[in-house]
Amino acid sequence: MISQARRVAIAAAMFLSVAPGLPAAAGDCTGIVVDVRPLAQYNHAQGTGYLAVRTGPGSDFAQLGELYRGDEVAVWNRRGNWYEVQCMSGQCTAPLWGQAMPHGWVYGRYLRVGGVCP
Repeated sequence: MISQARRVAIAAAMFLSVAPGLPAAAGDCTGIVVDVRPLAQYNHAQGTGYLAVRTGPGSDFAQLGELYRGDEVAVWNRRGNWYEVQCMSGQCTAPLWGQAMPHGWVYGRYLRVGGVCP
C-alpha cells in the first residue's frame, strides 16, 4: 500500500513531467549555507561566523538577520549573485543577532543551492 505522502510525490512528479514549461514556484529551490566560518568564530562586530541577511540584493542594504554554516533556506528569487531566502532550519531559527527565521537577501557565493531554482 502506498502512503498518502508517496502518492502526492508521485502526482507532483507526473504533473511536472507533463508541464515542463511552467516557471519554478517560490520555495521549490533550497540552499545550504556553506563557506562561512564556524559558529565558534562568531563575531558580529568583525563580520565573522555568519552570513548577513539583508533587506535588498546588495551589500549597501541594511542587515536584518544572520544565517550560519549548515543552515537550510528556501530560495525565492535571484538577482545576479544575490538570492532572496527564508530560513527553514538550523541556528537561524534562534540567531545570535537579528530576527529569528530571517527572510531577505544573501550573497550567493555562500549558498549551495539545488532543486528547481530561479
